Amino acid sequence: MATEAHPVPVPPTADGAARPVPELPAEAVAQWRAERSELVELLTVARQRLGGVAAFRLGPHPTVLVTDPDAVQHVLGRHPDRYVKRSHRARMLAGEGVLSATGEAWKRQRRILQSQFTGPGMRRYERRIADAARRTADRWAGYARTGEQLDVGEEMRHFALDTIWRALTGRPLDDRTDRELASVARVVAALPTLPADGADARDAVADDLARIDAVAHAAIDAARRDPAGDGLLRVLIDAADEHPEYTDRLIRDELVTLLVAGHETTATTLTWLFLLLDGNPEARTRALAAGPEGSAERREAVQALVHETLRLYPSAWILPRHAPATDTLAGHRIEAGTDLLVCPYLTHRDPELWPDPERFDPARFTSPGRKPAHLGAYYPFGLGARACLGTQFALRETTALLDLLLEYTPRFLSTPTGSAYGITVRPDGPTPATLAGA
Repeated sequence: MATEAHPVPVPPTADGAARPVPELPAEAVAQWRAERSELVELLTVARQRLGGVAAFRLGPHPTVLVTDPDAVQHVLGRHPDRYVKRSHRARMLAGEGVLSATGEAWKRQRRILQSQFTGPGMRRYERRIADAARRTADRWAGYARTGEQLDVGEEMRHFALDTIWRALTGRPLDDRTDRELASVARVVAALPTLPADGADARDAVADDLARIDAVAHAAIDAARRDPAGDGLLRVLIDAADEHPEYTDRLIRDELVTLLVAGHETTATTLTWLFLLLDGNPEARTRALAAGPEGSAERREAVQALVHETLRLYPSAWILPRHAPATDTLAGHRIEAGTDLLVCPYLTHRDPELWPDPERFDPARFTSPGRKPAHLGAYYPFGLGARACLGTQFALRETTALLDLLLEYTPRFLSTPTGSAYGITVRPDGPTPATLAGA
């Protein structure tokens, strides 16, 4: 799709009042529809032509795209009460869990879970993360020894699911549960293409939802039989003592929310990282040379690999918000009832913020002055009150695994040719490989 390289300036009004958001011409939207491109292509055109606060119409009312760092901070960080989260597309899967909850319910649910994902709370999960990483490393040692083919994406999915399952239940992921919870990935992948009607959408994935429910309720029953358990599921069950709204249904919803948020994004990030290293082998070499396994220098280098991967492929590539009341955003008038799309994917690829933005360059996160100072320039896990609860958990598990796997070099037999834009940005195909090295 043809794009414009430079934003069209929008002058302020004569009296200095807020001006309308510049809007993409209808013919550009019509061209996008005719080409049947991904939404990200339309958003890219809007940003390139109009700048960091831009509008387009897919229906009678404009939707506002937000990529400018200060505007991002205004919407997500400074004024989350003015720009609210409404129904999440994952609600059919996650129900009323913290990902899709709003208002007082969301505040209560987040408060109950938050302590589990901060410093003292995280310490109880360190051993479980390490055990899941070692299990995967042992499996990769076997692949390297025998030459057996593996799928890197599937390996990362298994690791991330094993890790969050241990955090939830205190037990390693068994083969049967792993097979049943493959339904989570299938539903997540299907969400963008499901029918608009809620009943029809649920019918389309009914079998997978039933499998997920069966696993969730079995885990809840097992946790109730083990009052000495100390996993996240135990925290949710104990919450019912003070909060009667924590019924089995809400506990199920929170469990599934944590499964989705706790493994889908991490698995996707790790898969992209190995694909990026395949095209940039010198980045692996520099990270390995930074220090021995387990050292602070190696850890910093590994974290830079992760952050640069998240810059290119943020955990949530788009963050929908809604403005219940009129507001002024970066000098633009936002009318009450406006829907907004905050887009980390495009902010992270803005050449004015990130020079040569398409290049994989982990040194952006280790060399002084290379990373933009503005908080709204890098937000792979969101910003503000609704930023991802599990950010530290995700960073710790990715670092723990890469400490053990970075010395292996997957030799990809084929690689995906593009990206699939759903809840996350996923490689659009399998990632078969054999392993060389440790």
